[in-house]
Amino acid sequence: MKREIGRRAEELAVEHLIGQRYVIIERNFRCRWGEIDIICRKDGVLVFVEVRSKRSERFGSPEESINYNKMSKIRKTAFEYLNERNLRIKEIRFDFIGIDFQSRQPIIKHIEGAF
Repeated sequence: MKREIGRRAEELAVEHLIGQRYVIIERNFRCRWGEIDIICRKDGVLVFVEVRSKRSERFGSPEESINYNKMSKIRKTAFEYLNERNLRIKEIRFDFIGIDFQSRQPIIKHIEGAF
């Protein structure tokens, strides 16, 4: 059930990003440091996106679920991605997309430059 909700959240995040004119480059990049849910590009900026979802407020909002340790892993994973692909990108950004499934219609919150 949790995995299905996570997949659905990522699908909604991708739809949102495409609707905002981002180009999706890769999904679920994994390395020894961790995973990046979505890697995309817009206006020459390479964007690494963390997607989180919640079905209840019991443990806080989606954005409250990401901590310093997770942010650090995402950064390391992003730099591993750049190294593996031998990319020299001038501008990168780390975004967060939270999907709240509490209401009938999921609520999407996109924070650009979240960390």
